[in-house]
Amino acid sequence: DSFSFFYMADKAKVSKAGGKNKKKKWSKGKTKEKDNLAVRFDEKTYDRLNNEIPKTKLITPSIASDRLKITVS
Repeated sequence: DSFSFFYMADKAKVSKAGGKNKKKKWSKGKTKEKDNLAVRFDEKTYDRLNNEIPKTKLITPSIASDRLKITVS
């Protein structure tokens, strides 16, 4: 019955081997830093809106938000 003893020992080694592998950790992904955006226009920002934005090729809320550092919706 020494055969069954070695068989059981080998089986235990095999079952432990799977636990030694480290689990894959998912990356957190790239996150954009939170900007402190203005909610209301002050005179300086309003002037920039009137001067810069009409000259752009494509006007979208995202572009206006990035250029003027304002909250848009």
